[in-house]
Amino acid sequence: MPRPLGELEDAVMTRVWQWNRPVTVREVLEDLQQERSIAYTTVMTVLDNLHQKGWVRREVEGRAYRYTAVSTRAAYSAALMNEAWGQSDNPAAALVAFFGMMSPEQREALNDAIRIAQRDTPEPAAAPAAAETAEGGGGSAESGR
Repeated sequence: MPRPLGELEDAVMTRVWQWNRPVTVREVLEDLQQERSIAYTTVMTVLDNLHQKGWVRREVEGRAYRYTAVSTRAAYSAALMNEAWGQSDNPAAALVAFFGMMSPEQREALNDAIRIAQRDTPEPAAAPAAAETAEGGGGSAESGR
């Protein structure tokens, strides 16, 4: 389970996820500077830490690195939710409480996700005995001549 991102790590990863392409420290810095005063070395350190933690991979381009997200924001969020749910001593009650906090739009998104998950889940294979019964008793009709 990934450790939750810190506030600055999240701000950096948000850009990497939104842009969905390899990014440089300079690009992230310039975007972050629209919201806050921050140094180049701070962004460089955060991206290096994210690389060390496995959140981004990097490739050398000239004298700089380009960073790319290893997974999606959705996968990160899902891992956090799974970890929180797994820590409950009563997972069903935790889900009921969680659903109670959801907006109607979030509940609709949940219903959509459940429909997709059910559609994408393969049907379990029939047991051999059940398959024989479905095909006419395993050939017993042949032996009844």
